[in-house]
Amino acid sequence: MLNIRTFLSILPSLGLTLGLLASPWAAMKTSAASGAGTSRAQPAATAPATTVAATTAPVAAPVFATTPIARPDGRPWRIGYLQSGHYAEYPKTLAAIAEGLRRLGWLQLPDDMPKDLDGQALWSWLASHARSTTLEFVADASWEPGDFDESLRVPTREAILQRIRAQRDLDLMLAMGTWAGQDMRAIGPPIPTVVASVSDPLAAGISDSARDSGRDNLTVRVEPERYQRQLRLFHDIVSFKTLGLVYEDSEAGRSYAALGAAQQVGRELGFSIESCDARSSNIPTDQAIHNAVECYRDLARRNVDAVYITSHRGVTPESIKDIAAILARAKIPSFSMAGSSEVRSGVLLSLAQADLSSVGLFQAEAIARIFHGALPRQLNQIWVDPPKIALNLSTARTIGFDPPVDILLAADEVYVNEGPKP
Repeated sequence: MLNIRTFLSILPSLGLTLGLLASPWAAMKTSAASGAGTSRAQPAATAPATTVAATTAPVAAPVFATTPIARPDGRPWRIGYLQSGHYAEYPKTLAAIAEGLRRLGWLQLPDDMPKDLDGQALWSWLASHARSTTLEFVADASWEPGDFDESLRVPTREAILQRIRAQRDLDLMLAMGTWAGQDMRAIGPPIPTVVASVSDPLAAGISDSARDSGRDNLTVRVEPERYQRQLRLFHDIVSFKTLGLVYEDSEAGRSYAALGAAQQVGRELGFSIESCDARSSNIPTDQAIHNAVECYRDLARRNVDAVYITSHRGVTPESIKDIAAILARAKIPSFSMAGSSEVRSGVLLSLAQADLSSVGLFQAEAIARIFHGALPRQLNQIWVDPPKIALNLSTARTIGFDPPVDILLAADEVYVNEGPKP
């Protein structure tokens, strides 16, 4: 990644020019930066769900601490874990939440937390390696419906419910992914639940609204209009009439791909969506990867104007390089839903997410406040990333795209000599 001075000095060698093209993005970014006051993403302020909007006098929101505290009986709080299947983002998010709890003082972790484990294996590692007198990752309270196996969801829910009712030894559940969030919502009270790593909690029915989960025992991080903002930015930079989308044509698959958001912005801005159905559930991961890559190949053959690369089980840190190369060879601009890691691998653009450690701390704070007596439903769910552009200049050169100067100057992360080759 380059700093801006180095980046400007190498522009001529990349064959790029700085033709001034009008774009509202630089002003938008400056305005947002002036109001942020910090480089860390800040959750938007919101009243608890129990506050009535039209009261005659303001009602102060209760304040819950995040400092370590044991249960009233002196024993540590016990946490269980449910994840939807094997997905690269789940162990990253779990590690970030554990690190957030460490930063808050709830536990101690070895310096060498493994980075190559799946979510279930990382949970087992945390259960045996995290040191704390106030909380516990319960080793035998970890569930998964196979590898996104729909037929195992009901039996998995029943096993969790049986554990909750029979043993009554869990104080909180951490649900990782859309299926996990939906299933814990279906289980319902009384066990407090923190849902993480969900593309669109509202479309998935996990939360009733951005501010209110609709369940006293459940909270989930929500970033309103995140995908709409990405798509509006993409269209502002790369005017297109047809946008390619790859997703499994199922309720969950459409949610992962933010199809509703894409359709909404398409109606606003006048572009159509070209889709390709890539099955991802109830099959091995290798097959899901094959299906996704072939779908992106198909969109390239259809000569769509641009492609929005969304969350899909077949889009992995390895397969994204092949996908980016396919689109670059076809001279098709691409935008990553996931963020700058995929831009580093060759995708043209993204509205980069905040560092995952900030997201982990946000959700660790939710866990801590629940242990201090907060109802999950009372907690603020809204999270807003600061606007950050990630741009791959090598890909821009390959596809013949000349970025506007204000986009170049506003980009926070610029990559060169990385990603697909011409």
